Amino acid sequence: MSVHASAPESIIVDHVTKEFRLQYHRTLKQMAVAKTRGQKISDKFLAVNDVSFSVKQGESIGLMGLNGSGKSTLLRMVNGSMVPDGGSVRTRGRISGLIATGAGFHSQLTGRENIYLNAAILGMSEKETNAKFDEIVDFADVGRFLDTPVGVYSSGMYSRLGFSVAVHVDCDVFIADEVLAVGDKPFKKKCMAKMEEVRQSGVTLFYVSHAAGSVKKMCDRVLVLEKGRLVFDGDVQEGIDFLEYDGDEENDDEVLGADI
Repeated sequence: MSVHASAPESIIVDHVTKEFRLQYHRTLKQMAVAKTRGQKISDKFLAVNDVSFSVKQGESIGLMGLNGSGKSTLLRMVNGSMVPDGGSVRTRGRISGLIATGAGFHSQLTGRENIYLNAAILGMSEKETNAKFDEIVDFADVGRFLDTPVGVYSSGMYSRLGFSVAVHVDCDVFIADEVLAVGDKPFKKKCMAKMEEVRQSGVTLFYVSHAAGSVKKMCDRVLVLEKGRLVFDGDVQEGIDFLEYDGDEENDDEVLGADI
């Protein structure tokens, strides 16, 4: 019997579909010319196509698939920042995480101000943020740039600050989209160690990565998307084999090390 079998459902995705429109021409003149020539001026495509699954509280789910398979679109519907065109998404409790590096940051505000802004977006009260402020700053390690506008930050500093705020939110579901994609090796290692803490605390982890090594280390189960469809849901190694994609596994193991 699975350790999560008796746990309540944390995420329920029921026949979810999300459609986008592709615009082939930018100006009215180009559109008019295309119409007179009988050419298409736009097209529709299903970024997420009739996807259904459920996640128990405390499960660690790896979401994998090639670029353009619909992973980030699906995550945005799970975290509520995007609404499905069909079907429904239901979640239990507070959701935190990092889908886009620096999402919610204002480039003209300082790192300090953006910590409070980003924390508020993620549902933290000012009192909660005050209590965790020193931990957030220490983890982000942006040093003397804390009171500098984030518009001058490097991508690595953006990533550190964004992840630090997200991972210090008391949440029921934590979403991490390619958390190892930005930042140097010591910070990646630090992120994975922190995510392992989150995982061990009983929070539901939804982890998106191309890196097979970290998915195997962090996840109990794998979902694979292909052109918007859910084509696999099950064992981690079987999911990686199904995808026929090993990612940067060797480098992953080096990052993960013995800290986790």
